[in-house]
This record gives sequence, structure tokens and C-alpha cells, in this order.
Amino acid sequence: MNRADGIDCYQKALRQGQRDYREKMNAGQSPFLPVLDDILQNVPVENQIPLGQVEIPLELLVGTKTSGRTAAFASNFMPLLGLKTEFATKWINLCVSHLDEGIRDPITCYEYMGRFYVQEGNKRVSVLKYFDASSITGNVTRVVPQYSDDPAVQMYYEFMHFYPVMQNYLLTFTKPGSYARLQKILGKAPDEKWTGEDRTEVLSLYNWVKKAFLAHGGARLQCTVGDVLLLLLRVYTKEELANLSPSELSEKLDALWDDVLALQKSDPVQVSDKPAAPKQTGLLDFILPGKHTAPSHLKVAFVHERAPGTSSWTSQHEFGRTQLDTVFEGKVETAAYFNAVPGKNADALVEQAITDGADVVFTTSPKLVGASLRAAVQHPQVHILNCSMEMPYASIRTYYTRVYEAKFITGAIAGAMAGGDRIGYVADYPTYGSIAGINAFAQGARMVNANARVYLEWANLKEGGGVERLHEKGIVYIDHLDRLAANTGNDMHGMHNLALIQCHWGRLYRSLVRRVVEGSWKQEERGSSAISYWWGMTQGIVGVLCSRRLPIGTRRLASVLRDAIREDRLDPFYGVLMVSLNAGTMGGVIYGDDVPLPADQILSMNWLSAYVEGRIPAFDELTLKAQELVKIQGIQGLEGSVDP
Repeated sequence: MNRADGIDCYQKALRQGQRDYREKMNAGQSPFLPVLDDILQNVPVENQIPLGQVEIPLELLVGTKTSGRTAAFASNFMPLLGLKTEFATKWINLCVSHLDEGIRDPITCYEYMGRFYVQEGNKRVSVLKYFDASSITGNVTRVVPQYSDDPAVQMYYEFMHFYPVMQNYLLTFTKPGSYARLQKILGKAPDEKWTGEDRTEVLSLYNWVKKAFLAHGGARLQCTVGDVLLLLLRVYTKEELANLSPSELSEKLDALWDDVLALQKSDPVQVSDKPAAPKQTGLLDFILPGKHTAPSHLKVAFVHERAPGTSSWTSQHEFGRTQLDTVFEGKVETAAYFNAVPGKNADALVEQAITDGADVVFTTSPKLVGASLRAAVQHPQVHILNCSMEMPYASIRTYYTRVYEAKFITGAIAGAMAGGDRIGYVADYPTYGSIAGINAFAQGARMVNANARVYLEWANLKEGGGVERLHEKGIVYIDHLDRLAANTGNDMHGMHNLALIQCHWGRLYRSLVRRVVEGSWKQEERGSSAISYWWGMTQGIVGVLCSRRLPIGTRRLASVLRDAIREDRLDPFYGVLMVSLNAGTMGGVIYGDDVPLPADQILSMNWLSAYVEGRIPAFDELTLKAQELVKIQGIQGLEGSVDP
């Protein structure tokens, strides 16, 4: 390149800068580069950390460190100064040098919240951006904001944790836990560092997905390319995505577009705590029955992770399935598929159910959500539901029971029967909804005994012995395995049941299938949001069976509480709620409104009541079996809990 060519490049760059300047001015926006010093004026800074030399994606270089060069550049880093200036001369020289031998000297810049601001080397950045280069080497200092409840700051802290592992600035996400999810999908341990080949493969996929995403209008959405890439990797392997043509990738993205739209929402999951009203039959249903009514015959398939002979969980759901055959005799036909193992035959069994003619498919384990989602993308005409909670995928629906309502009643029974102030509770897994059960139990116990304390243990710790530790403390009344029992002997064989929680899965399945049978399934659709059914006592889905060993007064108490919850006259989480900051100490108020706690906050509880003695275990403390489930359904904030 000669100087004349460099002058021509500068004039073209200048026109780009002037056009950007006019567009920003017309839009009422600043036409100049953002200045980091101005941004940080009102930002509490925790630290500044030298990172050394970093390969910086040019698309993330967005501004300048100080205001000294602000007027020389438009907001797109293109020049604004005339051709006869010293600035233009230096820019042209850099342009010629770049095309002859490349720009090699690193810039100096600061990184804040994943964006870079140049301190020295603005013209080098401008030249490389003009030529659509991908990156530049820079000596980087990271500016760390103080940790806060700002979701953006929290996501940035998550990024900082994983940056040493991935060494990638382009992969950003809007949902907590996404970096850990990506690690798991790639088959890596939580802190396993990426190789150079890993980064190359993922960056290549990122660029392919970015083109398809932007072609779909993704620039207008709040979700990131990383969010979309992670969604695609939930359905397809990276090898499958890498082998797709641009048109094929576009088709895959089309099929998942409702899920993409759900990603941009702060609350992508809409919890349905009450069934929709039955569909009203209209005149057209009589005039054109074939066009406006539901199918006269429905085939419903159940895919289970285990078999009834080895799993009481599967047995309960199978009993619910048989009730469909009875209630909808002649209209509904059911089939069951067992021993679906994720990563092995789960996808094939769901596919087999659909091949066998299933119109509705229930997958009864959270571990089968991946197989459910992949099937839903391939068969959008089939209604697929997974027994889990808080899965942000619009292509499927999820369902579970509000067990915490029953736990509130068993807590009240324990508070009435205990005699002392100490009551035991053994939880299984720190998953969505489980913490609500613990806290509701404590609320019930405190309602009848103002001094009651609930001593919490966990059944699925590597060290084991949850029930035994409570026995060693001399605690008599213990809630475990959805049973409230009293210890009348020296070991577990001396325990007798006082109350049993019942989940009437058949009623839930009847209600959901009826929506399809009546043709009112679409009535509950809420745009691109995922729908999660979370029903309890009001719908007759959850109940408490009391032992005749209980005194008549205690049984009456349980009955009164049950009726009050059913009729919406009583809520376990109403009014002031206290959180335990440390085991054995009273914390502060976490909720103080004179109204019930919203359903989404109950579901996502990751804190323990001030009346609970114990703690939520760390991921590494759990058994391998528990870790598998927690990875899928673990509460937010528990390290290692990610989607499958």
C-alpha cells in the first residue's frame, strides 16, 4: 500500500465517523467515545488488577480511558478530524504500516464490566476496526466494581471466576450459572482449564451462531450470543452444530426462537399456581366440530427414569397414569416406557413414544429434561411436559407439586406433639422447592410453639448419618422422606409414623390432559415464556394423611389448617419472614410485606428461616447421586448447580 491508498482509506473512515456522528446526534445520544473516567465517577471500585497482555476482541473495545482524545473519534472509533491534521497523518501512516507488516505494538487499556477502554493506542484501534480486524493485543488493567445486588455486577463476578478457566471475553451470558452449564456441556470439570483447541472450536461456533442470530434480528434482543449458543448446545452437540450449513443452522434457530425470546426476559418462567378455567364451548364448536374442537382420541405416553419395581417415585406416577385410562375411558390411551437413562437411551425412548403415536408425553424425572427439549424441537406438534421446576424453555412445559403447603401442616403437628422445643428435619436435596419445604415446616412449628427450633440434617451427604445425628441429639420428632415420625426406641426401628404427605399425581395428570382433551391447551400460553405448573392443596394435588396415633385435637388442627390452605384463607409464607444468617443466630427480615410471599420467590428460596438450626450444604459435600440431580435442579447460588 502506498500513501495515496492510505489517504483514500482515511477519507472513507472519516465519512464513516461523520455518518455515525450525525446518527447519534439525531438520536439524542453522545456522538463520541464513552470515557471510563466519567463512568467510574459514581461507581464504588473494589480493586484494580493488572492482567498482563490479553488478546482483546475489537468488538469489545468501546471507549477511551480519559477525555483527552474524545473529540477525535466518533462513537464507532472512526476519525472525525480533517485530512490536513497531524492526527490524520499519523492515522494514514499506521494504515500503511498495518497493511505492509501489521500492527504489532500492544495497546494499553482498562477493562471494566467486560468492556475495554483505551489509554494508549486509540489510532491503532481505529485502523484495525476500519479493516474489520478481529482482535488486538493489549496490556490490560481490570477495574473491579464492588459486589452488589445489581444482576449485571453479579454476572460479572461469575465471569471473573470463570475467566481463568476459559480465557475468553466474547462468551457472556445474562443468566446466573451459565458458565458452569457450558463447562458441563463441554464435558469438563467445574475448574478444568480450556485448551487452545477448545477456545478455537468454541469461538468458531460462536461466530457461526452470531451470524445466524443477528440475521434473525438478535441485535434488538437483550440476550447475548452466548445465551443463544448455550441454548443450542443444550439440544445439539458442538460437533452437530459445527457440521451445519448456514441455512441449516438458521432452521435450527427458527425452531428454537420462542426459547430465544424467553432468554431475554428477566423472569423467563411463568409459574402457574392455579389451573386455567375450562374452555367455554362456542357456536363454532357445534357448526364446525372437526375444525374447532380437540381430537376425539388422545394417546398419552409416560417416560420414566426407573421402573416401578425399583422406584416408589415411578410407582406413584404409574398409579397416576392408570387413572387417566379410567377417567378418560375411550378418549385417552396411555403407554409407559421405563429405564430411560440420560445420555444413553433416554432420547431414543422419548422418540419411540412419539413414533408410537403419542400426542402428549410426560417425562417424570428432572434428569430427562434434555431429552424432552430435544424431542420438542423435532416434534413441535407433540405436547411434552417434564416433571421439574424452573426450566426456562418455552418448547416444553414443566410441572411439580407444592409440597411445602403440606410441610407447613406437618410442622404444626410436630410443634404440637414435641413436648419440647427441638424438632428434627432431614432433607434430601437442595433443589428448587426443597428449601421452601424446610422453611414452611419451621413456620408451622412456630405457629403452635413460639419457641420451637428445627434442627436440619441432610440425607444425601457423603458423610451420611443425617437421622442418626438427630437421634444422638435426643430429638424425638423427625420429618424425613415426607413422613413425620416419633422415635420411641433407641434406633430407627422404634420410630412410628404420625403423618404422611401425599402427592395425588393422578389428579394433576387428569387436569393437564383435560386441557388438551378440551382443546384449551393454548389458552394457557403466555407468549414466549416457559410455563411451569406448580399446584398444591387448592387443586387437591397435595394432602396430609394423619395417623390415628395422633390425639384427636391435633388431627382436628391438621384438618383446620388443610381447609384454610385449600380455601386460600391461610398461607404458610404470609407477612414477616426472618432469615438465618448463621446457624443458631437470628438474622434479619427477608420479607416484610403484609401479603403472601409471591410464588416465584417461594420456589427459588435459597435461604433458611431464622428458626432453622442448620445450613444448606456445599455441592462437594453431596453424594454423587445427589450431585447429578442438583446439577439440574439445584437452587441458585449453590456452586455446581447447573442445567443438564
